[in-house]
Amino acid sequence: MPARRRMREEDAGGVPASRRSREAARTTDETVERNTRRRHRPGDLNAASAGEFGLRHIVDLTGRETEGVTLVKPKDDGWLVDVEVVEDRRIPSSGDILALYEAELDMEGELLSYRRLRRYRRGAGDSQEGPR
Repeated sequence: MPARRRMREEDAGGVPASRRSREAARTTDETVERNTRRRHRPGDLNAASAGEFGLRHIVDLTGRETEGVTLVKPKDDGWLVDVEVVEDRRIPSSGDILALYEAELDMEGELLSYRRLRRYRRGAGDSQEGPR
């Protein structure tokens, strides 16, 4: 590899860019887990924590990139969390195929069930969503 290109791909400490991005992703995951554990006490799950738990469960189960949490709703015995997931990247991005997943959590944040509610093209909007 030419010296100039190698220098651009490395920071001042000599760490390759690809390694930096892997380390940044790992650090982000560790921070989310630590913050979630710190805020969560058994039986005391709030909406923000439920959303974080639901997102983490969907990522773990699908292995796909998420767009974000779209719903956090309390139930008598837990929480419903909807998460939007990128199922297929397209060029241009307006052609991406997204999916809406629902995670049902207990009061402790443990996953009881999950399911894919629907798939749609990114530009399709909310025309198929109904009231919950």
